[in-house]
Amino acid sequence: MVTEKKDLLSTIIIPNYNGVELLKKNLPQVIKAYGYEKNRIIEIILVDDGSTDASVAYVRRHFPEVKIVRHKINRGFISAVNTGARSARGNLLVLLNTDVYPDENFLARALPNFNRTDVFAVSLHEVGYGWSRGILEDGFIVHVPGSESEKTQDTFWVSGGSGIFRRSYWMKLGGMDEMLLSPFYWEDVDLCYRAMKRGWSLLWEPNAKVVHEHEATTSKIPQDYKRRIQERNQLILVWKNLTSTRLFRKHILGLVKRISRHPGYLRIVIMALMKIRGVIKARAREIKEGEISDEAIFAKFNHG
Repeated sequence: MVTEKKDLLSTIIIPNYNGVELLKKNLPQVIKAYGYEKNRIIEIILVDDGSTDASVAYVRRHFPEVKIVRHKINRGFISAVNTGARSARGNLLVLLNTDVYPDENFLARALPNFNRTDVFAVSLHEVGYGWSRGILEDGFIVHVPGSESEKTQDTFWVSGGSGIFRRSYWMKLGGMDEMLLSPFYWEDVDLCYRAMKRGWSLLWEPNAKVVHEHEATTSKIPQDYKRRIQERNQLILVWKNLTSTRLFRKHILGLVKRISRHPGYLRIVIMALMKIRGVIKARAREIKEGEISDEAIFAKFNHG
């Protein structure tokens, strides 16, 4: 495997929306990690997405070393992360949600993986969760958890809330898909899938440990709205990225079956169709730039 000796420097990006209590709980530990030299962290960027609570005042008062970038209005998680990526000086982007509590040395064991030039992203080890396996289930792309293990291994997905991404490849991909998938959900799966289609690798690192209180940052969002966005974005993910004619036929059959069993799903289809022009344009780009087939990607994870 080709390796590079380029110095690896990390920028931590924390998107925040009215998360002052989570910041009080978890940001002090991020600051400790910032001070751990082997993590190679050169900056911490808090992207405040139009908060109306005391988040910004709290960080300014207690952690002046944190760079704050503010959105005047709430633009959503994807926009906040992309803003942080554009602002970053590090060649590695460490994405941490406000509900993530990292070990002090959480990056030190993960960084050497990026000496491989094919590696796009490395998943942090969320305690209690392992790597991710991708499958095509009734024509829909899904990811299912693998087991926790003691060795670094390939993964289908690196979380946008607890992962490390190579900035240069991120920029080549255009970052997270703000136009089609805002405000949140499936954006990190979409990004990772597009990376794999270009021949880049995703790894899960067992020694890079964090604790992630899942859903803590989205618990205040109306559940019905959240479900509709999740389902719409999953559909867009498939339409945009599943470029194999054979597998896309499976998707159409699965879509018809889903609608026949759950007529209310037509509402989700209509929501996705409202973005069809952008989907067609994005799909054309994936057909043009993709080097690895959909079949090859799923075959890679067709085990265990």
